[in-house]
Amino acid sequence: VATLITVIGVVWSLNLYNFMDGIDGLAAIEAITVTSSASLLLFVLNEKGLAILIAGTSMASLGFLVWNWPPAKIFMGDVGSGFIGFVLAMFAIITSEQDLLSLSCWLIVAGVYVVDSTVTLITRVSIGEQWYSAHKNHAYQKASRRLNGHRPVTLVVIAINILWLLPIAWFAAARPDFGWWLTLVSWIPLMSVALLLKAGRP
Repeated sequence: VATLITVIGVVWSLNLYNFMDGIDGLAAIEAITVTSSASLLLFVLNEKGLAILIAGTSMASLGFLVWNWPPAKIFMGDVGSGFIGFVLAMFAIITSEQDLLSLSCWLIVAGVYVVDSTVTLITRVSIGEQWYSAHKNHAYQKASRRLNGHRPVTLVVIAINILWLLPIAWFAAARPDFGWWLTLVSWIPLMSVALLLKAGRP
C-alpha cells in the first residue's frame, strides 16, 4: 500500500508541476523557494550534505530564472517542469524515509502549487469538465489576468512562500507531531484564495 501511494504521489508531483507551469517565472520561482526552504531546514537540522544537494537544484533554477523572468525569453516546457516535479518528489521521499524532513514540511513549502492544482482539478471534475484537457482556469492564471501581467503573480508567490509557508514549515520541522495540523493551517488561506478566484471554473 505504501509503495502504491508513493508511486501515485510521484506521478502527481510530476503532473502538478506541469499543470502549474503556465506563466513567466512562476515554475522557476517555485523551484527556487521550495528547494531553498527545504535546504535551509535541513541545514538547521545539521544535515549539511543533503542540504547542499537540494540547494543545487535551487541554484540551477536560479540560473534558469535569469532568462525566464517576465517577460520570459525561454520557457521550461513539459520536459523541464516534469523533471523538477519528479526531483522534488524524490527529495521528499528521501528526507521523509530518513526522518529528516517530514512529508508535511514538503507539502507546506509547496502549498501554492499543491493547493491551486488540487482545487482546480477537483472543481473541473465536479462540474463535468475533461480534467485532462488544456485550460487557463488555474487560480494563478486567473490572478494574472486580474493583475494584468505575470510578474505581479510571481512576486506574490515569492512573498507567500517566504513570509507564510516557510515559517510554518520551520515549526513543522521542529514539532513533527503537529505537522499535519500545520499543513492544514498553511493551506486554508491558499484554498480560500483559490475558491475566491473560482479556480477550475470557466
